[in-house]
Amino acid sequence: MSGFTNKIDFAVLVTVRKANPNGDPLNGNRPREDFEGHGEISDVCIKRKIRNRLQDMGEEIFVQSDERCQDGFKSLSERAKNYPVLAAALKAKDNDAYAQAACEKWIDVRTFGQVFAFKDKDKNVSVGVRGPVSIHAGVSISPVEIMDLQITKSTNSEPNSEGKKSSDTMGSKHRVEFGLYRINGSINHQLAQKTGFTDEDAQKVKEALRTLFENDASAARPDGSMEVCKVYWWRHNCSMGQYSSAKVHRSLEVKEKEELYTSPSNFGDYEVICHNLEGLEPEIYEGI
Repeated sequence: MSGFTNKIDFAVLVTVRKANPNGDPLNGNRPREDFEGHGEISDVCIKRKIRNRLQDMGEEIFVQSDERCQDGFKSLSERAKNYPVLAAALKAKDNDAYAQAACEKWIDVRTFGQVFAFKDKDKNVSVGVRGPVSIHAGVSISPVEIMDLQITKSTNSEPNSEGKKSSDTMGSKHRVEFGLYRINGSINHQLAQKTGFTDEDAQKVKEALRTLFENDASAARPDGSMEVCKVYWWRHNCSMGQYSSAKVHRSLEVKEKEELYTSPSNFGDYEVICHNLEGLEPEIYEGI
């Protein structure tokens, strides 16, 4: 397996139609939005979906969600303590060996990094790993319209005190009518060397981004309601990069078409312009 050669920047354009891409638990699970009305998808949410896709590809994942747990361990500390190589490094009090073993074992650790901070009756663990892949929060190009729907639960979950059917209960669902979201990210060469992240791993991350919403359907996100439209992948010709990530991301301009007189309702209502950066052309991929 080769190392990681050159810096990479990327951008992903995602459409959301009548779905809740990322609910805010502190706001009644309404779709996240900023003060100007632009929708948001947190970086944590995006990383979760990338981890799920990597797991679908057969990769070993350290931060597994409960419904996707494959090894029977119910916590991160339990998963770490039951890996013999980590246990040996902990016994030897070798934090560098501990971090290296974790990176070799789990692709998400060498990709995103991980903080191993666990309490133990014999030895406490405190090891930090910085990952090379950084993900920005997804932000919609235009302000989004959020629809609030009232729903009724008429199924009898528990009988009342008289043994009869309990009263119907009211609830709410929230969704974005339509939004085009943009996700930016980068892969740092220096950090990739430290974690052992490789060019092969970068290809797997790219494929995970291209297929981000496969096996991700739920009541809030029905199949087909979220779609990856484009993935822009800039591979620099040197390890440090020809341009800063900020300049590369700025070179991709996404805006509403000037002749549009109504709110955007599909990807075709936007103009996507990739400005030229000398010596750096992006690879462009369609979502599946």
